Amino acid sequence: MERAPSALWDAYRTLKSGTPMLRARDAARALAVTECELAAADPSSTWLRPDWNALLTSLAPLGTVMALVRNEACVHELTGNYANVTLAGQTGLALRPNLDLRLFLNHWCHAFATRTDTPRGPVRNLQFFDRHGEAVQKVYLRADSHADAFDALVERFRVPPTLLCIDLPPAAPAPSTGIDVEAFRTEWLSLRDIHQFHPFLRRWGLPRQQAFELAPPGHACRVDAGAAERLLNGAAADGVPIMVFVGNRGAIQIHTGQVHRIKRLGEWLNVFDPGFNLHLRTDLIADAWVVRKPGDCGPLGSLELLDANGDSIVTFFGERQPGHPERPEWTALLASLLPEDRACAG
Repeated sequence: MERAPSALWDAYRTLKSGTPMLRARDAARALAVTECELAAADPSSTWLRPDWNALLTSLAPLGTVMALVRNEACVHELTGNYANVTLAGQTGLALRPNLDLRLFLNHWCHAFATRTDTPRGPVRNLQFFDRHGEAVQKVYLRADSHADAFDALVERFRVPPTLLCIDLPPAAPAPSTGIDVEAFRTEWLSLRDIHQFHPFLRRWGLPRQQAFELAPPGHACRVDAGAAERLLNGAAADGVPIMVFVGNRGAIQIHTGQVHRIKRLGEWLNVFDPGFNLHLRTDLIADAWVVRKPGDCGPLGSLELLDANGDSIVTFFGERQPGHPERPEWTALLASLLPEDRACAG
């Protein structure tokens, strides 16, 4: 039997009192609900009209905020503003020097604004969820954000609470059968731009793990799960600028630049830098690959981490300028992750 929102919130408060640092996603799992249901039960939540174009183009007046995108195993937090968001149909795009985002609005379904009073002052945030109740993006105001703009946005988009309908999550895709491996490898090698890779996988109907297993020789090399920690520590020690992609069904968020403060706390591997935080559950890394993909100026290497369902956790690239090959120091850093008897094509 479903719990009334008030009963759910009481159960959450009881749980939270015993575990103050518990994240909302983990609390929802412990209570056998989705995070969206937990947000809807919060007495401080205001339901917002799901007019994504209007909502997203109304975020710029908030000023500098912290944008959060996560999946089950990784949390990506960027500080910036939404002044450069562009929308076209069911996709959205934000580019540096502010936030760097790719938004897939066909997966967005529910939105809430929350204002919570704490001993350190009010905490204001916006939360966006897909139809499965999973958070696609959250936006947190900072001390220097514009609270009056937040209040105006809430008043503009406020709607009465409605019946919350949550769909069951989709099943993990099964490996494809009957693949013409030689044709697949030939097409992989014929690609000429990194942005052709995702459509290429869709055409073949292949999950990433299977695609990497079938890749042309030297283009995808399995490495151990500890490769991510070695990569981050190496990038920090040598000043190698990187790109960090974390996404879910509804959004991908990207950090570009150097990383500095790498710290492990239990199963969490963290980056604690001004303007960028990363929190990676290393115990949920089921597979890790160094991959060489076609680029406009030669192959581009990445480290890709996958979970037990074969879904992407996080992808690391080297920073590069358009029209330029990848930096040799990034190529060397990736090569250092490989077993001595393995190599990826250069």
